[in-house]
Amino acid sequence: MIDELKNFVANDMSACKVLVVGDVMLDKYYFGEVTRISPEAPVPIARVLNVKETLGGAANVVHNLALLGCQTSIIGQIGADNHGEIFLSKLNKLGVNFSGVIETSKPTTTKIRVISGHQQMLRLDFEDATEIDGSATEQLLENFSAQLPNVDAVIVSDYGKGVCTKKICREIIGACRALKKFVVVDPKGDNWQKYFDASFITPNLKELNAVLPKKISNDDNQIAEAAQKIVDEFNLRGLVVTRSAQGLSLIDGEKISHIKARAQEVFDVSGAGDTVIAVFALALAGKLNSAAAAYLANVAAGVVVAKVGTYAVAREELLNAL
Repeated sequence: MIDELKNFVANDMSACKVLVVGDVMLDKYYFGEVTRISPEAPVPIARVLNVKETLGGAANVVHNLALLGCQTSIIGQIGADNHGEIFLSKLNKLGVNFSGVIETSKPTTTKIRVISGHQQMLRLDFEDATEIDGSATEQLLENFSAQLPNVDAVIVSDYGKGVCTKKICREIIGACRALKKFVVVDPKGDNWQKYFDASFITPNLKELNAVLPKKISNDDNQIAEAAQKIVDEFNLRGLVVTRSAQGLSLIDGEKISHIKARAQEVFDVSGAGDTVIAVFALALAGKLNSAAAAYLANVAAGVVVAKVGTYAVAREELLNAL
């Protein structure tokens, strides 16, 4: 299988076309050092040494796909603000098709983090998480309908910021089913009825527990049993459950695979779920079977969690990890 995956990563990814729909964000990091306490209040003073801006939320999924060489498109909403301009410029540099991104009266969702060493000191969120209005919904769905026939797979990246409403999710999944296209969902919250009929859902353990009547632990048997019930309840093909240090589990019909984590040292798990869904959906788009796709996603996640902050894995890194 490893040789097959290496060949896919090296030669076949660039032919795949994946469309991402969801809550896009801009992540901004201020890296500094702390040497004293403020005389104004009992708080540390961080002297800023470096500033980094990167794509977050659904756009981090896009970032992963683009660095892997995939032909990538994004549908979402930003605000008429400086953060939105920065966001679009980053997509443009990656060669991503962002014609499906619309501008609304809501601000561009932005998360600002202050970090000293490997320790996050503070996070500031700029956002309006209310659902997008009717006119924005229709515009996004029109953009989706125009792009769907030209892609191999669709990812719905729900961060609960107002784009992945019940109406949008139901119409996207219905259209994908009608055209026999894979649609893979990264869920948020406990209303999974809006994901009914999706191909795969990729929750972490916390997200899986949100829709279970009784919480389970990070145990192979408990996860497999719960996941099969969820697959039946929401008429899915399967689940990919990300399990932090325990790796991930794939449930696809009667097939169950528990794949151990690959990272030697874990610095930051933020963004790992974005990498998993990006690589898994990309592999399905490239006609790999679900077990190979899950294995490849797990390898990619192992690269990401060894980095600090939101990080997108490049094709060369994935090849080296294989």
